[in-house]
Amino acid sequence: MEVFIFLLAALFSVLNPIGTVPIFVGLTQDYTKVERSRVSLWTAINVFIILIISFFIGQYVLKFFGITIPALRIAGGIIIASSGFSLLNGRFNKNKGINKKVEEEIQSRNDIALTPLAMPMLAGPGSISLLIAYYQEHNTTLDIIYSCMAILVVAFLIFIILRSAHYLARILGTSGIVAISRIIGFLTIAIGIQYIISSILSIIRGT
Repeated sequence: MEVFIFLLAALFSVLNPIGTVPIFVGLTQDYTKVERSRVSLWTAINVFIILIISFFIGQYVLKFFGITIPALRIAGGIIIASSGFSLLNGRFNKNKGINKKVEEEIQSRNDIALTPLAMPMLAGPGSISLLIAYYQEHNTTLDIIYSCMAILVVAFLIFIILRSAHYLARILGTSGIVAISRIIGFLTIAIGIQYIISSILSIIRGT
């Protein structure tokens, strides 16, 4: 159960679906309620598929390129911490690859569930590297079951949050969303730094 709780908290912090609310509202302002629900559902499904594939297949990609787990954890820790700093500084969306030009192109698309919502806004390098490294240390049958459950719950939470995005935006307001995002950002920085520390200690100990 500890595996489930830790991975759930880590993924939710790194993905930060609450920080995506303002962008989702902006991209779907001309959508009907049914269309918003459909986009929310498919975004959650796409995120789930991306994370599951990363969790199970990512290790083989590492072996192919000869990347060690400590190196991945350090790189992932830097990316995760960087995302956290971006949240604290209010520049998260920019670092997620959403600029004005991309946003204008998105407006003309019929389906935004995969790009940019699922990737790179939600399932980005931080969450992918987190899952790859996590699998290396928690690969027993029970751990895998709990990890898959955590990914499923995160995807469900993304669906609920995005489906309620327009209501949340009205209730919390811009300042409320920013405040929550910055709290999540602080936790994200802590997770990233912990990954870096653990990797360095692992290298020193030769494990």
